[in-house]
Amino acid sequence: MAESRIPVEALGNYVHVLEEVAGTGRRLTHKELEERRELGREAAESGLRLRGLITLHLAQTRAHWPCTAARGGAGSVDAVLHAVEQAVDAFTEGFEGAQRMTVRREEAARREFIDDLLYGRSDLGRLAERSSRFGLHLSRAHAVAVAVGPEAYTETDAVLRSVEAAMLARFGGREILLTTKDGRLICIAPGSRSDVLLYFAQQSHAATGGGQAAIGRPHHGPGGVVQSYDEALEAHELAGRLGLDEPVLHAADLLVYPVLTRDRQAMVDLVRSRLGPLQRARGGAEPLLRTLTAYFDSGCVAAETARRLSLSVRALTYRLERIHQLTGSDLADPVHRYTLQTAVIGARLLDWPAKEI
Repeated sequence: MAESRIPVEALGNYVHVLEEVAGTGRRLTHKELEERRELGREAAESGLRLRGLITLHLAQTRAHWPCTAARGGAGSVDAVLHAVEQAVDAFTEGFEGAQRMTVRREEAARREFIDDLLYGRSDLGRLAERSSRFGLHLSRAHAVAVAVGPEAYTETDAVLRSVEAAMLARFGGREILLTTKDGRLICIAPGSRSDVLLYFAQQSHAATGGGQAAIGRPHHGPGGVVQSYDEALEAHELAGRLGLDEPVLHAADLLVYPVLTRDRQAMVDLVRSRLGPLQRARGGAEPLLRTLTAYFDSGCVAAETARRLSLSVRALTYRLERIHQLTGSDLADPVHRYTLQTAVIGARLLDWPAKEI
C-alpha cells in the first residue's frame, strides 16, 4: 500500500491531537493547524506523494480511533471527524503551497536557462553543466527552429501545448527543448535530428494557422545554439524583406543573401546604377521592379511571368523591352541578366524604392 512506504512521522502528533479532541470535543487550535501546514510543506519538499499521505491519515485515524469517541456518542464522533477534516485540509494546503513554489522555482530556473542559452550571456562551461537538467547535451551539435504566427505566444498558450503534445507523442521528450521567446515558438534539437525540426515546423504551421518556421544550421557547443538561433531569426528577417512565403525556411539555403548585403555600399551602388533609371518610367520604378522580380522568380519564363502578373505575354514583352531601353541591360545576355537579378535582390533587401538609398 502507498502509506506503508511513508514514515508515520510525516504526520507529526496527528494521533495525539485526535485523542485530545475525542476527550474534550474541542476544535484544532491555530497553532495546530499551522503545524499541519508545515508538515505538509515538509512532505512536499521531501518528494512524498499527496495521495499516499492522505491515505496514511485515514489509516492512522482508523487504527487509533479513540475509544472515548465511541463512548461519547455522536457528539464525540462528530468532533473527531471534524478534526480529521481540519487536519487533512491544513496538511493538503501546506503540501500544495510548497508544490506551487517548487513549480515556480523550476519555471524560473528553466526560463533563466533558456534566456542564457539563446542570448549566450552565461559562462559556457556552466551553461553546459546546467543543460543536462533540461535534457540537452551541449557538447554535441544542436540546431534551432523558430516559428512565428499571427500572434505572440507564451509558454501557457494552447498553441505551444498543442505542438508539444504532438512532439512528445512522436519523439518523446529526450534531448528536445520546446519553449517560447519574444512571442515566437522555439525548438532546440540535436543537429542530427533534422526530422524533429521539420516536424516541429509542420506542427507549428498547423497550430498557428499558417505560420512560418525557420531552421538554423547545426553548430557545436553551447555557443552553437546561439549561432543557430540567430541564423533562424535572420532567415525570418530576410523572408520579410524578400517576400518569401514558404512554410519552412532553411538558413543554409539563404546564405547568399547575407553575402550580398555584407558590403552595403557596393550593393547601394549596384542598385542605383542598374535600377535607378527605372524611376524615369511612367508610374516610377515599382511596377517594372515588380515585373523583374516575377520574371526572375519564375525562372525567366515569359508565359509563367505573365500569368503571375495577370498580364498578357504581349504586355509583358512590352515591359521587358521598356526595362531594356531604360537600363541598357539585355536580359538575353547571361552577364547582364545576372547583374540585373543581383540588383533586384539588392533592391528587395534594401527596400528600394520605398526607402531612399
